[in-house]
Amino acid sequence: MPIEHVSVLHSEAVDALAIRRDGFYVDATYGRGGHSKSILEALGEEGRLMAMDCDSDAIRHAEKTFGDDDRFSIVHCNYSEIVAALEKAAAPQTVDGVLFDLGVSSPQLDQAQRGFSFDHDGPLDMRMDQTRGQPVSEWLASASQDELTDVFRSYGEERYAKRIAAKVIEVVQQRPVTTTGDLAEIIKQAHPRWEKHKHPATRCFQALRIFINRELDNLKAALQACIDVVKPGGRLVVISFHSLEDRIVKRFIKGVENRPAVPRGLPVMQPEVISPFASIGKAVRPGDAEVAANPRSRSSIMRIAERVA
Repeated sequence: MPIEHVSVLHSEAVDALAIRRDGFYVDATYGRGGHSKSILEALGEEGRLMAMDCDSDAIRHAEKTFGDDDRFSIVHCNYSEIVAALEKAAAPQTVDGVLFDLGVSSPQLDQAQRGFSFDHDGPLDMRMDQTRGQPVSEWLASASQDELTDVFRSYGEERYAKRIAAKVIEVVQQRPVTTTGDLAEIIKQAHPRWEKHKHPATRCFQALRIFINRELDNLKAALQACIDVVKPGGRLVVISFHSLEDRIVKRFIKGVENRPAVPRGLPVMQPEVISPFASIGKAVRPGDAEVAANPRSRSSIMRIAERVA
């Protein structure tokens, strides 16, 4: 039975945007519109919301659900293309807040033909945007053992990356691996130590999805773009689902990646060394009630930042 998509940290995320009734906001990951619906409810007649998603199913859902609301627009693109999306929507180039709800939506996981889940056997695809890019099955057909090991290790933090990659490549060299069930079984047989209550293919599937969709690179580009997109006083809200994403968000907000190394005692102008965003409060995690109602929320973490002048 498919799980209905429920926006994680729903009210917390919308509250974190500190919505002004006449403001302009961006839901950079529409999904199935949970956050968009609440943002629109908080906006007045002069307020505006632009949503984005790279999934064609999400675009159709948005057009059907909110197409009659003049305050709403939807753009089919990756969130890293937020600047171009604002131009396409004839929107202001600076906005009052941007929300990112990262990861895979429940409909994507539950549709076997999308190839995200080992629970539903289907084509080994994993592309969030099926109009472009290369399915995992095609990439695997030409990947080397070293390349696959690096993907499992870097994006899945899989302890047995080398061993599992060796087995997968051994099979791929003998025959095509084109379904999620087939790949999951190969990984299952190659994995020497299974974690309790976790499928042995979990980390490897996560790694392949992140890699094939360039998720971490796109996240870095999107956050960097928000420096120019979010107005001073505007909010940046990001919900992550694993440590690799959260680490990028945390470092970005702190300004670690962009802060130049300055020798102690050297006089410099303050804007040269401070982050363009200031963290608001502590990281937010779902409560026990939300995790019980929506088990997929258990790994989520939300960070909030405000654009400084």
